[in-house]
Amino acid sequence: MVRDERAKFKVLASWLEKIAGVEELSSDILKVLGLFDKEGNINKVGQLFADVNGNELFGVDIVRFGKSNNQILDRETLNNISILSQYDKAIEIFERYYQYEEIEGYSRVKRELISREAFREALANAIVHRIWDLNAHIQISMYENRVEINSPGGLPKGISIEDYLDGQLSVLRNPIIANLFYRLRIIEKFGTGIRRINSAYTESITKPSFHIGPNSVKVVLPLLEVGNGDLSDDEIRIYNLFKDKLKLTRGELDTLTPFNKSKNLRLLNRLIERGIIVKEGSGPSTRYVLK
Repeated sequence: MVRDERAKFKVLASWLEKIAGVEELSSDILKVLGLFDKEGNINKVGQLFADVNGNELFGVDIVRFGKSNNQILDRETLNNISILSQYDKAIEIFERYYQYEEIEGYSRVKRELISREAFREALANAIVHRIWDLNAHIQISMYENRVEINSPGGLPKGISIEDYLDGQLSVLRNPIIANLFYRLRIIEKFGTGIRRINSAYTESITKPSFHIGPNSVKVVLPLLEVGNGDLSDDEIRIYNLFKDKLKLTRGELDTLTPFNKSKNLRLLNRLIERGIIVKEGSGPSTRYVLK
């Protein structure tokens, strides 16, 4: 393989050596992976995996906010580099803000405020399933109480919102990227990402949420709260009602608590903000549902 071609794929070569034991990244391997055409020329997907690729519009834009969207504490745009480097660096930034260490006895124990596995899956899904014809970055918004991952492009044709939420994403928008991420063990079986994100929150009373629009898919990962977390006694009382009933109207809730209507509404809104309760519908048909 020509030396300058190999230099373009040092990041990919490192991944393949570490994961698959590939010692030499040849042009034949790049053809098999779908990154070179039959004549040995790099194609559009190959450019995305190149170490430096000039793709300024297809990156990952990460913003860390303060108390509001008007307060930007940190910002980093990952572009012009391999999508594997984008993936690695985004995880590094996530770990900087949502992981910490505690001393237990003589040992340091790593803790996480938000599930790293859920973030990793959401990020990989965003890269694999985004629309590359759309000149837009993947947007990652980091807040004190949540992380939002917004991927350009809606769902692939033939996939309903119900299919997506059920983990039935059988249509691959970018099969070459998906297959290579699968070979590198970044993703597992196709279409299981949503299930794995939800699974990471099994023990938490807060749950991820998914927002699907015509031009974007957003995943919201709240802070992990195992057990009752730091809920107030009144919030726990409301939460326990939903554990029994799963779905309630405001009127039903008002009859089940000793609180007045305004306090019930305040408690509901707090639980909604923390991703524990979801509001469905509007007007008289409004229901509140445990996530």
